[in-house]
Amino acid sequence: QKDSQRLVATGEVWRALQSDDLNHKQEIDALLRAADDAQEVPRSPYDHLQQVAQTDAEMTDYSAQAQKKSSLDWNDDEIFDELLAAVPNNKAADIHTPFVENTSAHVHVEHDADGLIEQVEQTIQQASIAPSTPKNMHYAEELDDLTDLLVDDEEPKAQTTIQTTSSYAQSTPFVKAEIQTDLNHKLSKEEFIEAWQETAGRPDDELDEFDFDAPLTDISGRPMSRAMQVAQKRRDLPTLPGFELLDKVDPNKKVNFTAEQLERLSELLEIKLQEFNVKAKVIEAQPGPVVTRFELDLAPGVKASKVTNISRDLARSMSMASVRVVEVIPGKPYIGIEVPNSTREMVRLIELLETPSFKDPAGLLSMAMGKDISGNPVITDLGKAPHMLVAGTTGSGKSVAVNSMILSMLLKYTPDQLRLILIDPKQLELANYNDIPHLLTPVVTDMKDAVSALNWCVNEMERRYKLMSFLKIRKLADYNRKVEEAIANGEDLIDPTWKPSDSATQERAPRLQPLPSIVIVADEFADMIMQVGKKAEEMITRLAQKSRAAGIHLLLATQRPSVDVITGLIKANIPTRVALRVNSKIDSRTILDAGGAEDLLGHGDMLFLGPGKIEPERVHGAFISDDEVNRICDAWRERGDPDYVDEILTPYDEEPTSRGFEDSGEGGSDRDMLYDQCVAFVLETRKASTSSLQRKFSLGYNRAARIIDQMEENGIVSAMGANGKREILV
Repeated sequence: QKDSQRLVATGEVWRALQSDDLNHKQEIDALLRAADDAQEVPRSPYDHLQQVAQTDAEMTDYSAQAQKKSSLDWNDDEIFDELLAAVPNNKAADIHTPFVENTSAHVHVEHDADGLIEQVEQTIQQASIAPSTPKNMHYAEELDDLTDLLVDDEEPKAQTTIQTTSSYAQSTPFVKAEIQTDLNHKLSKEEFIEAWQETAGRPDDELDEFDFDAPLTDISGRPMSRAMQVAQKRRDLPTLPGFELLDKVDPNKKVNFTAEQLERLSELLEIKLQEFNVKAKVIEAQPGPVVTRFELDLAPGVKASKVTNISRDLARSMSMASVRVVEVIPGKPYIGIEVPNSTREMVRLIELLETPSFKDPAGLLSMAMGKDISGNPVITDLGKAPHMLVAGTTGSGKSVAVNSMILSMLLKYTPDQLRLILIDPKQLELANYNDIPHLLTPVVTDMKDAVSALNWCVNEMERRYKLMSFLKIRKLADYNRKVEEAIANGEDLIDPTWKPSDSATQERAPRLQPLPSIVIVADEFADMIMQVGKKAEEMITRLAQKSRAAGIHLLLATQRPSVDVITGLIKANIPTRVALRVNSKIDSRTILDAGGAEDLLGHGDMLFLGPGKIEPERVHGAFISDDEVNRICDAWRERGDPDYVDEILTPYDEEPTSRGFEDSGEGGSDRDMLYDQCVAFVLETRKASTSSLQRKFSLGYNRAARIIDQMEENGIVSAMGANGKREILV
């Protein structure tokens, strides 16, 4: 029948072609007739093997004859079994190719018997993948269709395209590649065996190995560039790094004091106080991570200052490193005596960040400080502080405290909400934060660049005040809310401070965008003041006085808390202070205006004077390791690249944003940008003094003095008289 499907043992065809018998056509016709006897098409490799076994049984006589006349020196049955065993089960579709005759594309080719056999033999021998198992095929009118069973991976020189469809092909997920043949090259037996071993004989794991070097593709299957891959990875990451990057709390933490130990210690304290003629009774004991506070009710007539004066003697008598006396406990009529614990508990940052007070979205710039003496977390808001001073001697834990404050902000705020300027004179403490997306400029290590950065912050503060004045609001939070509402409603709020000279590419003023808070962290700012003099101090003072509403905040740290560094002007504008262990009571008073920091234990033990507080609170800061800092910084680097502002490190020249003249050989004839305004002010007020120009236009002394001198040269004011005053000449 023309549409019948036949199973042909290709191994038998190979043996027939290798035979010396000239009656090849009869033998091949016998194979085709044997295949026609099969009425069902095998649906699986197992059914194929059964069909092959039946076909081989019918061709036993022929096989024996072919074995005698074959030129091969290896057993045919063994070869057939080896070829079958070499074919992986999951590659059945690659070696069982169904064919359907396409009459429109069928080409009838006439050959004589000898020529046909020779061409078929050449085709089989040159095939890169030798047939080894039976194949399904339709009845063909001529034997030349048998060549269509052969596959060649090379480009065909002459071929006939045959469209293939069958029930078996539709039932299997595998698709056979288009058949290609080349009749001009003849493979030897050794080449045939080698080709077979390189194709059908390969193991599955080698064929199915995944190419890890292959480029990633997008949803359309197109290769993605490196930049696209990085952007895709960043989109898949959470907005903020997780707390799992921090070290976990030790689950085997031990209790410092049991109830029985606290009772015995209370009795000992009462006895020792009695030895110094102080009558008191312990009311309550509050064990904490570092110290335990005993609240005492003094006898009538006993002053708290008396207990304070004997604190060192009390520590000596109790064999303790130090004892701190708290003369006033807010809300209680008692005094407190804090004694160190026998074993100190390590406070981990993750303990503080998981508290509801830190996660409160109402916080402007939440920072984790540590735990108080009762073990409760202490969280402060730098936005309300609005600036902070951290001071402590070497080894007190100052740098660790600053790192924990920075990391707590990095784990809550994105670069759209918070930007940082880090000043590190020692070049070591803050170097790990380089290239995180929160930075406005690389970590500043040159103090001249630090002055430039502070000057940029002053100018940014003035610009923000102009924007808020334009919108008639007073706080940065209100400004951001109004801008976001305008963007949501499709309104255009144009930047009123923009000038065409500000950009060479923009022709129109840009729209207003929400502004992030800016935190300036200066580690060891005393070194900066020593190197660059009063310029840095003046800028720090200006920022401390005015930058709160503009969303710019200072975090200053120093290990030399002397009066020439922490001046009265700085202290007056930075009410929030942290005192770690210092060497003397004088240093403690310089920082806190009160003693007590000299009795701290070091390693993160601090006195924290929060915003609006009268008395400092004892807090033990969280410990943060370098590995934790690196993990969090690496997580932020994966989420984005830094967007640096190049103008920040523009060399500072006294008044770089407004100064309009330079000294020249003729004494500097160019006018200052504010000269005309200063002249108008002098003529209006009829007063010509350097200090008045400084107050009116927020100028430095040198610049104001130059403007007055220029007025004198132009005949507007007179020279300074004996009393130090100038007359107005116009």
